[in-house]
Amino acid sequence: MKILIIHTHYQLHGGEDSVVEQEIELLKKKHDVLVLFFQNQGGWKGALQFIGSIWNISAAKKAVQKIHGFKPDIVHIHNWHFALGPFIFREIHRLNIPIVHTVHNYRLLCPSAILLNKGKLFTDSLQQSFAWSAVRNKVYRSSIVQTFLLAFVVWFHKTIGTWKKINCYICLTPFAVELFQQSNFMVSKEHFTVKPNFRIAPIIDSTIKKESHFLFIGRLSEEKGIDVLLDAFKGLPFLIKIAGEGPLQELVEKTAKQFSNISYLGNLSCEKIVTELQKTEALIVPSVCYEGMPMTIIEAFSVGTPVIASNLGAMSSMILNEKNGFHFESANVNDLKKTIAKFHMLSDSIKKEMRYNAFKSYTEKYSPDLQQEYFDAIYNNLLIRE
Repeated sequence: MKILIIHTHYQLHGGEDSVVEQEIELLKKKHDVLVLFFQNQGGWKGALQFIGSIWNISAAKKAVQKIHGFKPDIVHIHNWHFALGPFIFREIHRLNIPIVHTVHNYRLLCPSAILLNKGKLFTDSLQQSFAWSAVRNKVYRSSIVQTFLLAFVVWFHKTIGTWKKINCYICLTPFAVELFQQSNFMVSKEHFTVKPNFRIAPIIDSTIKKESHFLFIGRLSEEKGIDVLLDAFKGLPFLIKIAGEGPLQELVEKTAKQFSNISYLGNLSCEKIVTELQKTEALIVPSVCYEGMPMTIIEAFSVGTPVIASNLGAMSSMILNEKNGFHFESANVNDLKKTIAKFHMLSDSIKKEMRYNAFKSYTEKYSPDLQQEYFDAIYNNLLIRE
């Protein structure tokens, strides 16, 4: 099968970019794959890309040229915001080629993309025809102008039927599908399917032993619940190691200097992340937003490490409470403290069973062996319809 993959890279390489790269390598093992990347820019160039994203003829022309030369059976698009723009969907549909779009976030439902505003869940946009509440609250980059522009792009293309020209939307969890169906997006459920992210299993160092500390890995930002995590460990006798970078890095560094049980590791390489995941008792994911599907959870499971996570969105289904980890109430510092203490008090045998269950979750749901079956089912179903 000939597959054209199109993706717009973010200015800073993130989890979504990594997922796309992994999927490309996996698909190349079985299919003829051509890749077309676009790159979001900063400054005035980025501003022009953003404004022009509503009807980006230039980007669509590049894609159409690739299509004419490659003649793909399927076009699979990941991120379209903002260097690519939605006009590409209309052009591919005009060429009568099936389109698959992986939805990595909730940008089509709200300009915030993560349904968060000022540290709290923000779902006003879900039922609004135009996201006026999001605009008033400046949920995108704290800018009323940029929030309006993004809301207008999505609304305009909904109004002219662009989103209905996509043959298949891939969501990462059933929760995401239901969120789309409960919203004002107006694309029927039959156009949605579920395919989780995956991770190629790392090489595990059998000489690494478990230590009695906890771990956070990710972007140091409000939506990731960093302030919740720090407040919890200020009142706990356990050690937390924090890895990553982001806008709240200064807060993390300052708190780590004040509290000896909070350690900041900086931004780690992939190899060091695997090592730290093997060492820790449990990974903590205190996100206060609806995550798409945190890769750190899959990475933890791949080395048999349980996860303590907010009982919210994707985490609610990925974490089986008291099986491969624990849930706690999102943004609730006291509940997080109680959950951490509860985990710490578990017997060695129960912790061992939980580690086994974590790795079992990886092999049964998030390993690359399952992905070819997912892709084959999705792509073949579209070709049969054609």
